[in-house]
Amino acid sequence: MILKSCNSKNCTFYYVQKSFRTENGKCSTKNVERLGTIDDLRKRFGDEDPVGEAKKYVAELTAAEKAANKKVIVEYSPTTFIQKNEQHSYNGGYLFLQKIYHELGLDYICKKIEKKHKNKYDLSEILSMLLYTRVLYPGSKLSSLEDAKRLIEQPSADIHQVYRALSLLATEFNEIQADVYKRSLKLGKRDTRVVYYDLTNYFFEWEEEQGLVQYGHSKEGRPLPIVQMGLFMDKDGFPLAMCIEPGNTAETTTLRPMEELLKEKFGLSQLVVCTDGGLSSYENRKRDSVGDRAFITLSLTLVFSVIWHI
Repeated sequence: MILKSCNSKNCTFYYVQKSFRTENGKCSTKNVERLGTIDDLRKRFGDEDPVGEAKKYVAELTAAEKAANKKVIVEYSPTTFIQKNEQHSYNGGYLFLQKIYHELGLDYICKKIEKKHKNKYDLSEILSMLLYTRVLYPGSKLSSLEDAKRLIEQPSADIHQVYRALSLLATEFNEIQADVYKRSLKLGKRDTRVVYYDLTNYFFEWEEEQGLVQYGHSKEGRPLPIVQMGLFMDKDGFPLAMCIEPGNTAETTTLRPMEELLKEKFGLSQLVVCTDGGLSSYENRKRDSVGDRAFITLSLTLVFSVIWHI
């Protein structure tokens, strides 16, 4: 690169000019920076020798460009042994998930929660770590923290902060779901004219009831306490909202609170709700069969008829 001057009627302008070759191999030049008039050079480089200082600046730009394009040679020694238990490779697969994480604004949502609760740990770092490891290395929270050490960007949180973050996320659960839904609308159209709702449960390998873990009707028929999870999906099968309920909650009673959540937080009231026979109580069908709402379910009579014939 060189310092190029261009004379006009009233003054001289100075530019940083660079030579390059076009696609057909011809030499050409282009101005990469406009430095201005001699007065501009004096303001920037001083009154003593503004042109000389400008040339030094151009030389620095040239040196920086050459350094950036310099080939890097990595030395390899075939006689050197790799130390045991040293990590030399890292997982970068989470970067694809990181893009979705930021597109859904989860980092911004975490900052908003941090301002509200004034916690002393990075909530977004913990949430993103849990999400990435849930996809890449499914396991417990403790194992997720250990597995996150395989990633290029590693969390600084400890396990106690992870558990505190889970409690904080639980208190803001519905707000997080609503924010994520609204931000997902910027990424593509969501078809919420027809929604699907179902409930399942998870058993725990102990016999004592505590908190959400209560005895109820297990989907697997196990005589163990369970926790229930309800999920709403849009017409295309993308998740809308979910809930966690105690194991002794009647599944038919979980639908109404979820519909109210969709109405109040998501702004969704015109719905065609589809469920299986286990959720189609008279109260649910009656509530969703008026106005601009509808209810579609599987006939229990038909189910029992099929079972009887089998």
